[in-house]
Formats: sequence, C-alpha cells, structure tokens
Amino acid sequence: MDSRFLNVVVNGDSMWPTLKQGSTAKFERIDSNLVAVGQIVLLDHPFRPNLRIIKRVQSIGDSRLFLVGDNPDPTASEDSHNFGEVDVSSVIAVLVPQ
Repeated sequence: MDSRFLNVVVNGDSMWPTLKQGSTAKFERIDSNLVAVGQIVLLDHPFRPNLRIIKRVQSIGDSRLFLVGDNPDPTASEDSHNFGEVDVSSVIAVLVPQ
C-alpha cells in the first residue's frame, strides 16, 4: 500500500457517530497547509506522548487549529476545549472521504 495512506483503528467514542469504536478509518498524508475547516484529522496528542487522536477541524486562525470531537456528549471527547488550539503542522493526515 502507498505510504501516503494510513489505516487507523478507531479507539473510543469521541468521533461517534461519524467514526465508530473498532472501525478502521483511512487517512491520507497531505501538506498541512491544505487542511480545511470541517476535515477530520489525525495527529499526535499535544500533551500525551505516543497517543494519536482523531478530531474534526472546527476553525483555523493564524496556523492554529481548534479541534473537536463529533460526539454530542461534551464529556466524550478530549479536544481543544481541554488542550487548546494546536499548530496546523501537527496534523499527520486527513480522513479520506468514503
């Protein structure tokens, strides 16, 4: 398989109902300057080493991303509400539309 693609097994419910626990999501490595509002991105957690997270880009400002989970339960997602904005360069890949 082309190394620009990553298959990631979803762990947790923060992106439910879009991505379900145990499902496999396909991501594509892209230039971080191409990240857009509304995309689902894969990145390393800003404060927890060795943990990759999946979040939706809610807003972009000055190369900083505000990321959120899709789950409507506010306690179901650790996202920018908890850890703040992240630099756009921290994005590893974006979800490939199904």
